[in-house]
Amino acid sequence: MQNNRILSSLGLAQKAGCIASGEYAVEKAVKGGLASLVIVAEDASDNTKKKMKNMTAFYETPLYVYGSKDDLGHCIGKEYRSMVAVLQPGFAKSVMKQLDNRPTTE
Repeated sequence: MQNNRILSSLGLAQKAGCIASGEYAVEKAVKGGLASLVIVAEDASDNTKKKMKNMTAFYETPLYVYGSKDDLGHCIGKEYRSMVAVLQPGFAKSVMKQLDNRPTTE
């Protein structure tokens, strides 16, 4: 259930025009200081995860690894996406709260 709320929030942010998706757009948003949150898919390549981890650490942008490429793309109405950036701080805060409160299944 929590999974659906997170993805629904991302879909809502997309409809509001507050999402950058795909590696190039997310990288541009982070470097431009526009990204309030970056989410990388769990099934993204290790190289992609490492690159984004380093970049978000440098630019002090929160980073979460969550969902699959299919989930991230589908929730924003596009094909699979390895990463998305939430551009609006209010949406980012809401999504981060949901990500932090999700139950751990490990």
